[in-house]
Amino acid sequence: MALAQDTEEMFRLANQGFDLLLANDLDAAVDIFAAEGQENSPMHLMGLGICTVLKAVLHLEPELMEAATKCLTLAKRVSRKHMTLAKPSTSGRHSQSGVEWEVLHTDIILILGMTYGLSGSYKGYLQCFYEVNRAHWKFNKLYKTVYPNGFDAYAMPSQATPAASRSPSEGRLQYARTTSAIPVRMPRFFARRTGLGALTVPILGTVANPASGPVEELILSGTAFGYGLFGLALTFLPGKIRKVARFLGYSHDKQLALKALAVSAARADVHAVGAGLVLIVYYGCLLLASGYQADEKHIIDQCRGILRVSQRDPKGFLWIFSKARIQRMTGDPEGAIVTLQEGLQGNPQKSFLQADTLLSFELAWSLFQRRRYEESAQVFMDVTKMNSWSDATYHFLAAGCYICIRQLDKAQSLLDALCEIIDKRSKNTPREVFIKKKLSFYRKKQARRGGDPKRFAESMKISPAEEFAIAWNTHAHVDEETALAYIGGLTALTPPMDIETNYMTSLSSTCQPGRLLDLDTPDELAVRSLTLGLLHRTLGDYTGARKLFHDALKHYQNADANNWVGGVTHFELAVLDMKEGEWRSVLVSEEGEPAEGDTALEVWKRAIKSARDTLARARASCTWEIDLSSRLGSRIVVLHEEIDVKMRKLGIRDT
Repeated sequence: MALAQDTEEMFRLANQGFDLLLANDLDAAVDIFAAEGQENSPMHLMGLGICTVLKAVLHLEPELMEAATKCLTLAKRVSRKHMTLAKPSTSGRHSQSGVEWEVLHTDIILILGMTYGLSGSYKGYLQCFYEVNRAHWKFNKLYKTVYPNGFDAYAMPSQATPAASRSPSEGRLQYARTTSAIPVRMPRFFARRTGLGALTVPILGTVANPASGPVEELILSGTAFGYGLFGLALTFLPGKIRKVARFLGYSHDKQLALKALAVSAARADVHAVGAGLVLIVYYGCLLLASGYQADEKHIIDQCRGILRVSQRDPKGFLWIFSKARIQRMTGDPEGAIVTLQEGLQGNPQKSFLQADTLLSFELAWSLFQRRRYEESAQVFMDVTKMNSWSDATYHFLAAGCYICIRQLDKAQSLLDALCEIIDKRSKNTPREVFIKKKLSFYRKKQARRGGDPKRFAESMKISPAEEFAIAWNTHAHVDEETALAYIGGLTALTPPMDIETNYMTSLSSTCQPGRLLDLDTPDELAVRSLTLGLLHRTLGDYTGARKLFHDALKHYQNADANNWVGGVTHFELAVLDMKEGEWRSVLVSEEGEPAEGDTALEVWKRAIKSARDTLARARASCTWEIDLSSRLGSRIVVLHEEIDVKMRKLGIRDT
């Protein structure tokens, strides 16, 4: 068995390799993991296996998967040997009981299972299920061993020890402050490994008993990461599959899983980096997709706390991407642009060309949000040189950017190239099917208006990129100046709007006799009203937003091409219900004497009932034949969960 100091040195050296990997330097990481003398280090073997998998996936070299599997299988065997040789200790320290090898062994089992799954064969899927199932139960057992009293006594990235839950109260905080000094009895599993059945020790990793060195950091961070990762992953399964999983014994608690990941992210081990990335990607998607968050301040505090502790790998592309997305979602799009541009310029390592693709795509949307359309178009076209996932989508978005600034020649050139790309494909993706439908729609409009059929970009008065921006929830995060500019452009189109709001007057545009209308179909009128509703909601004019959303639904009834508008509008109305409910509940609380006998709780009950009813209509509209339905379906699930969180915080029971 390796001596304690040898084990710590082994982990320290392996962590250097993971640091390089997270900094996008795959080749240098391989050199560390494959260094001479590390053949019996399961952590080095695991790192080498991960690098081999990444090379196989990123460089499209499937033959490397067999080498990766062999490497990870060897790592599993070596870690198992270390587990067997680990001797019980009487010191009460986890690091001297062999638990570190349990954690590492379970990590390897999980990664090996995922590697089997990437094979694409039925045998691989069965092996994947077997290994992942083993890892799940092992992490559950480790959780009970390492965290017998749960996670309340531990720090999270957004605060010092102890950590509060997502629904904090003074009682919980007071309990958490004192818990770390309370002795705890060890579970039977740990007692068997240490021979300390009746011994009590302070909780490891807290102020009263801080972690000592990389081994104990691995135990604490690795256990929390694995437990939280499985718990969070189970919540993303479709409802019917979750029921089957529950029947098979897989239990999950999303809030506990998020807390576990936060506890892991606050530590100093490589697992902390993984946990931080999982959390910040999850929260970034939540801020982007849901439209409403039950506790937005907590989410933003967590993200900023994770970003503060991410300085260990400041050049890692996932950190750069996540930081920029959080900046964009929290009202700092210019900061997001700077972060992404610096990330793209400061990445000399080209092990991950996909990293530049991801950063460039986010940069294009950040520029679009700031109405820097020409720059956005250029970046969208840059992405086509890095990634062939869907050239049609990038061409469509770039053309839409040029439509926004009426550079119609450039737009038409891209649309013509786009038509050739789509025609060459034997099978189109759902997005490409939607794009083909939109191109046909505008060709018909151009013909109806008597224009040159080869210049159908002239008929596009609302940019098709703006429609994609609705799906990406871009309008919900613009600042006031940008929102007013959007409103000015949309209300200048004919026919004039007949709705008055805080930011619009009726008849804001004029129709000259004999002149063709800019928008002459219910499809276009519905999109204009929907976009204006989003912008008014962002500006806080909830009454105006509601009028505009209902106007969009009125036009949608006669729409032809834009079959997605109905479900999206109902979804955005549900978001409006929750935001308006929050605003009204604050007013009631501040007034002290509720108008018409309403209390803040009654306000919330009405808002939540309306939101859930409206969300049910959105779900009913989200069928497979509806364009962009997969994205809407994901947003519906996330918003539904946020409403449930709010209900629990308020003590409102499901009826």
